[in-house]
Amino acid sequence: MDWNDTTMDQNLKTVEWNVTTMDRSFISDIDSFSVYFNILSLEERIRVALLIIQYIYYPLLAALGIPANVVTIVILSRGKCGLSKCVTRYLVAMAAADLLLVILDLVLRHMPIIYRNQFISLYNLPLCNIHAVLLFAATDCSVWFTVSFTFDRFVVICCHKLKTKYCTEKTAALVLGTVSVLSGLKNIFWYFMLTNQYSLVNNPWFYDVTWAVKDSPVWTAIEFLHYILTPCLPFVVIVLLNAVTVRHIFVANRARRRLWGPSSGENSRDPEMESRRKSIIVLFVISSCSWAVFMVYCISIRMWWMGYRSVFLPDYVQEVGFGLQQLSCCTNTGIYAVTQTKFREQLKNVGKYAFTLIVKKIKR
Repeated sequence: MDWNDTTMDQNLKTVEWNVTTMDRSFISDIDSFSVYFNILSLEERIRVALLIIQYIYYPLLAALGIPANVVTIVILSRGKCGLSKCVTRYLVAMAAADLLLVILDLVLRHMPIIYRNQFISLYNLPLCNIHAVLLFAATDCSVWFTVSFTFDRFVVICCHKLKTKYCTEKTAALVLGTVSVLSGLKNIFWYFMLTNQYSLVNNPWFYDVTWAVKDSPVWTAIEFLHYILTPCLPFVVIVLLNAVTVRHIFVANRARRRLWGPSSGENSRDPEMESRRKSIIVLFVISSCSWAVFMVYCISIRMWWMGYRSVFLPDYVQEVGFGLQQLSCCTNTGIYAVTQTKFREQLKNVGKYAFTLIVKKIKR
């Protein structure tokens, strides 16, 4: 059953809600939802409510996510946030990968599905498999850039002997370049696995998969390996690195408290401890895997195709996964603003500069 080809005729055979063929619009969907609300099941109510929310949610995310990531890249690239060049490279790369995801996944994938009539011309573009390679490569880059950054912070805090050799701008560039190349090579298989024609429907791949691929154990194994490498393995690595790093920070903080002693007073603030506390926030928030829900849904669908039908997840689980995945691509600026004082100052300066330009143009 597909999200965009749902027929709701359990108790009312004359009522059909086929959002693929109907003349969809935000107002018409709200009207239809209100009319048929009482005859819809709970699952169908959730599904249609999510569809209506997406009319506003996705454009709003795009309007916020693209400028937010662009501003993040510009501010960090100027090198005035008090961060080392090594850290700056990682953060800029992560913001750039998130920006690509917003464009490739949100703007060029989900919004055409919601606003189908406005993007109907995509049906004639035989570029879907190329889009898939770029999209999943950008996803891998975003995830593994986060892993690389987490490992870099782990080395800085826990491995002082390795710090001087590893935590350099040259090493960061080498790591980021290697991850980018490997991510591209890893996802070439999508080009051969998927058809080249857009279908503009919400299934796990947003385009058609050949029947040979659906029934093939080989392609199933390849797809499972894909999900193991992204996001399962990165999630485990990030959790382990963060656990060791945070433990090291807490041990060091207790030692510093003993050195400060009770004479320093209860209200005394240790700047180093404050800095480390912010590092903990960055390590945990920036490494969140908000799109894990979508991965679980994709695996369940693949298992269903292969005949293992003990577990079936409703379609709206996929939509929740989509929403969380897109939201995770727009959170970096908020994280930086909360945890980095100098970044927040630079962000204010950018805002003041933009406001000044607008005022000058209005006065003209």
